[in-house]
Amino acid sequence: MFLNAQPNKAGSLNIGLMGGTFDPIHMGHLVTAEEARQQFDLNYVVFVPAGTPPHKDEKTVSLPEHRYLMTSLAVMSNPSFFVSRLEIDAVGPTYTIDTVRHFAFGDDSGPELFFITGADAILEIFTWKDYEKLLHLATFIAVSRPGYSLDHFYETLDRTAPNMRHKVHLLEIPALAVSSTFIRERVTLSKTIKYLTPEPVEQYIRKHGLYRTGI
Repeated sequence: MFLNAQPNKAGSLNIGLMGGTFDPIHMGHLVTAEEARQQFDLNYVVFVPAGTPPHKDEKTVSLPEHRYLMTSLAVMSNPSFFVSRLEIDAVGPTYTIDTVRHFAFGDDSGPELFFITGADAILEIFTWKDYEKLLHLATFIAVSRPGYSLDHFYETLDRTAPNMRHKVHLLEIPALAVSSTFIRERVTLSKTIKYLTPEPVEQYIRKHGLYRTGI
């Protein structure tokens, strides 16, 4: 994907990874990715739709191909955004450590990786598979609204993984009252979702009748 990628102004290749179910992807995801790209001098942001999320009931999540196509439609106008099928095509549950290892090319010679996730999710990182290895392979960008504090998280991090505090950064994004759950609820209630998600995604949801029979 990045064989011909050009380094940034600092001479390095920085890749942002943004995982999620993206069911559906919405403007909040895109604003977050673009802000992370600018603040952390990322060359690219790769959206990685989850295949079979180990922490969610598979029956409540839309088919992987729907989520992959919606994400692709949402990012197609931004040349710095890509979508990966890595987890979509995987067999069985997928884990962040496996995704990060893939983009790290399996060693320390690959690009510098930045994993973008919600601040609430980062609080659960100590339950993730091989989280200490994860902190060595990637820098984490914890996204939240202004005023959010990671003090308790850093206390736990200092206790369980000393000297890794520099691997987690807080990225504050102005409050956006939008979420995938909110969009699914509105579709189920036959309410408009215009401007909550990119227009091609809105059209895709309508065409395929997604979220009409339940949330």
